[in-house]
Amino acid sequence: MRAIIMGCGRVGEQVSRILDSEGHAVTVIDYDERALARLGTEFKGRKIKGLGFDRNVLIDAGIESADAFAATSSSDNANVVAARVARNLFQVPRVIARLYDPRRAEIYQRLGLLTISSTTWGAQRIYELLTHDNLDPVMSFGSGEVKLIHIDLPPQLEGRIVNHITVPGEIVVVAITRDARAILPTLGTQFRAGDSVYLSVLASAMDRVEALLGLS
Repeated sequence: MRAIIMGCGRVGEQVSRILDSEGHAVTVIDYDERALARLGTEFKGRKIKGLGFDRNVLIDAGIESADAFAATSSSDNANVVAARVARNLFQVPRVIARLYDPRRAEIYQRLGLLTISSTTWGAQRIYELLTHDNLDPVMSFGSGEVKLIHIDLPPQLEGRIVNHITVPGEIVVVAITRDARAILPTLGTQFRAGDSVYLSVLASAMDRVEALLGLS
């Protein structure tokens, strides 16, 4: 994949390093040469000094053939402008903008931009750990209305079937990892000792999940 990362702060640097280590062709744009220098000599991608929403800088970065673009600078406005240029002007297939102000996220999503708000994610994660410390939310969907939960099977569920903890519209067992292999269960699939279970859960049903699992 050919990816362009705008902004080489802590987030942009880490994303760039991960993509680079996995063999993707990465170009990083930042107006601060010191930020680019933090990538070090082991970084195999390109480093370009400039503004990530400048058309000429983007063309120099190879945006006309890019598969993905992530705007990760410390400025919401710069991120959104750069993301819109990448998506609307250069038709980059996958565009993501990092936002600090979660109130803007819905507006930009209506414009067709995929946004990540570290403020919203962090607040939601802290809430989950404070209120449901027995459960491990792996991912949230939408604005947090649906969560993907991972649990190690409690002993009291051994020998029971998936239907026992399924509540249509609220709780669904989406996968079970067993003997290092993942399976898609049916309602009649029987739980076994050592299973790792992944549940899709409505946020309002978290207390119910704990009750069904005997964790409350």
